[in-house]
Amino acid sequence: MIDHPSDLPTPTVLQSALRGLACRCPRCGEGKLYAGFLTLAPSCTVCGLDYAFIDSGDGPAIFIIMIAGAIVVFCALIVEVKYQPPFWLHAALWLPLILATTLLPLRSMKALLIALQFYHKAQEGQLVDRAPK
Repeated sequence: MIDHPSDLPTPTVLQSALRGLACRCPRCGEGKLYAGFLTLAPSCTVCGLDYAFIDSGDGPAIFIIMIAGAIVVFCALIVEVKYQPPFWLHAALWLPLILATTLLPLRSMKALLIALQFYHKAQEGQLVDRAPK
């Protein structure tokens, strides 16, 4: 456990992105971010950063769905035009590809967005009372 987390140097955006892709703590880059497949740990075991601020929402899933959808549809169209296989073969070909292109990168994409959220100090919006007092 790091004694004074404020002594850690501020990471660059590239360091933050690499820490995210490695699924490591966005502040120190050493502790694990996840306790399960997509379940976040409560805090970093190295620097003690509380992960309560994290809210990646549906962002990672949307990015992955769009990218995976484009890849699978493009491949399915090419195979259909060139070979015209039966529908059962399409299911046998594309179901594993869909699972691979969605589940494998999801963990890293979520961690990347969390690391960038930490780097940019993004947080939930707050209403400011601008009425004169």
